[in-house]
Amino acid sequence: MKKFFALALALALAAGLAAQAPARYIDDATAQKIKAELLQKFGANEKFRVERGVEQVAGLWLESDGGPDGFAAFCRENFVASGAPQEALFKKLEFYSEVIGGHFGEMSMDKDQPVDLDWGEITPLDIAMNGFDPAAHVSDDMFQNKTAFISLLNFPVYTLEEKTAQGAGWDRRQWAYARTAGSNTTRLPAAVSQDISTRMAAAGRYISDYNIFMGSILGPDNLPLFPADMKLICHWGIRDELKARYAEPGALVKQHAIYRIMERIIRQEIPEVMVNSGRYQWNPFSNAVYDQGQPVETVAEPDTRYRTFLDTFQAMRRIDPYSPLYPDHIRRSFEVGREIPEKEVEAMFRELLSSPQVRKVADLIRRRLGRKLQPFDIWYPGLRTGAELPEEELDRIVRERYPDAAALEKDLPNILTRLGFSPERAAYIAARVQVDPARGSGHNAQAQSRKFKSRLRTRVPAGGMNYKGYNIALHEFGHAVENVLDLHLIDHYSLAGVPNGAVTEAFAYIFQERDLELLGVREPDPRQRELKVLDTFWGAYEIMGVSLVDMQAWHWLYDHPQASPAELKQAVIAIAKNVWNRYFAPVFGVRDQEILAIYSHMIDYTLYLPHYALGNVIQFQLEDFLKDKVLGPEMERMCAAGNITPEEWMKNAVGTGISVKPLLKAVDRALKLAK
Repeated sequence: MKKFFALALALALAAGLAAQAPARYIDDATAQKIKAELLQKFGANEKFRVERGVEQVAGLWLESDGGPDGFAAFCRENFVASGAPQEALFKKLEFYSEVIGGHFGEMSMDKDQPVDLDWGEITPLDIAMNGFDPAAHVSDDMFQNKTAFISLLNFPVYTLEEKTAQGAGWDRRQWAYARTAGSNTTRLPAAVSQDISTRMAAAGRYISDYNIFMGSILGPDNLPLFPADMKLICHWGIRDELKARYAEPGALVKQHAIYRIMERIIRQEIPEVMVNSGRYQWNPFSNAVYDQGQPVETVAEPDTRYRTFLDTFQAMRRIDPYSPLYPDHIRRSFEVGREIPEKEVEAMFRELLSSPQVRKVADLIRRRLGRKLQPFDIWYPGLRTGAELPEEELDRIVRERYPDAAALEKDLPNILTRLGFSPERAAYIAARVQVDPARGSGHNAQAQSRKFKSRLRTRVPAGGMNYKGYNIALHEFGHAVENVLDLHLIDHYSLAGVPNGAVTEAFAYIFQERDLELLGVREPDPRQRELKVLDTFWGAYEIMGVSLVDMQAWHWLYDHPQASPAELKQAVIAIAKNVWNRYFAPVFGVRDQEILAIYSHMIDYTLYLPHYALGNVIQFQLEDFLKDKVLGPEMERMCAAGNITPEEWMKNAVGTGISVKPLLKAVDRALKLAK
């Protein structure tokens, strides 16, 4: 999971406290007059830049900025001609953007360490500082000192439709110019940004501390099922524990127990005393709680999961009146954040979910398991070579190699050289990555300035890292390597990064998939490549269903903005069942399962889940392209494209646009060879 600290994102996600955005202050006559003056001075060749730049400034100018006369004077004094003057301004804006964004991003990462890292108990002071946004005032300041207006006056902001239509013909400089003013399209007060920071930080803390003490979990016979010291975060940890049990004979009861835990969490039937505590023992089958064998009266978690979800929704919704082009968070998430319209994304998901390949792969899994499919088999890992190794053996290998976070950081250059990076490039990248022990499941806090390091966070239990933590660490290392490559080696800072979260997730998946290879564990199955295709497909099938639940939940929220936590809970469960019944029940033979609603991202990462599903699609296309190539130099080449639109990025990377069709075709080929 990638954790964003970019200034542009902070501004784009900021939420307003006012009921509605202020009406436009500058009238059309004033704007037309200054346009005419500038055209007379700079010539007809500047017509597009003059007209769009003046309109961009006029749309956000307030009386406090200097009135109509001040607006006209500002435009006269600050519009610069194309060519050398605009290029000089561009370089200055890039410099200041990196300085401000980089330092505020680093400040946020540093001040959040007591919450993000495994530093012990979170205190009230830590909570207060975690909710504090040191960059909350930056947007206000940049408009008040006119910096944001200078950018808007001289660099046009393009709609997604314009970038899609024109981007293929743009050179690097044109792309860099097109990205320059994009973070200044919303003007919100500091109190607004602070409010959103407080809400999102609270959601993050809720999820980061949502642990299940597995040593306290009882089976149907009221006997313990798991090691006494096992503590797993929801949903990542308990899901991965369920996946790990496939390698253990007779472990079906453990998987059923984990599945019941997930259901109790979704329904908010989980006893409140069992969240992040091992004080009591809990039988998730009966939902009974015990204290040393004696029944204990308890209460369920009071819909906190859905109250937190509502808080993040209300925060995102408040920006709507300030965003006339993209008037809701759904459109902003897809058309601004992903730069792919929601309908196109949904169509890709439904194409794969409805494909005949789903039943074929399910039949293969059923034969491998030797039983009917269970709903939790959406996480079946046995199509991936090496999955037959016991989790305990993998834990031992990882623990010996990485007794602490420092050992992993020291080994990063070796990991990179094994992935095909030159020793020189491996040392360069590793020197710009810092490994920290995470409180939550793990994330990568990406640097926004070339002065700072990318922060790779993963769980490191006492006694050494386990396989789950190592697997997540590689995922986050993929994010970190992408961050270093397209920040430090990019030609223009305004193009730093990749087009969207799906692309960086694809790189993270590519690293994560190589975990056993990097451990030196032999891949015994000669059908390795075909099995990986099927594993990617099955993972995409699962996460696309999850993503549809997330997307439909947001549409329901916009239709019911005053919903209570209990109403949202019932709606999410109903949506999850409907998606299951349409795309999963015909394959699994059981209806009305709500398990697709378990993902924690729904609660604290607003509409982020579709990034993972798109990431699966992009990952396959990248992997298919890389099958006869070396990852290191190819990843460098791909990342050098930077933050252009995802469609153009993919064409540059592999020669074709984003599509599920190559994966579906590959599944048919793989099935013939994998039987």
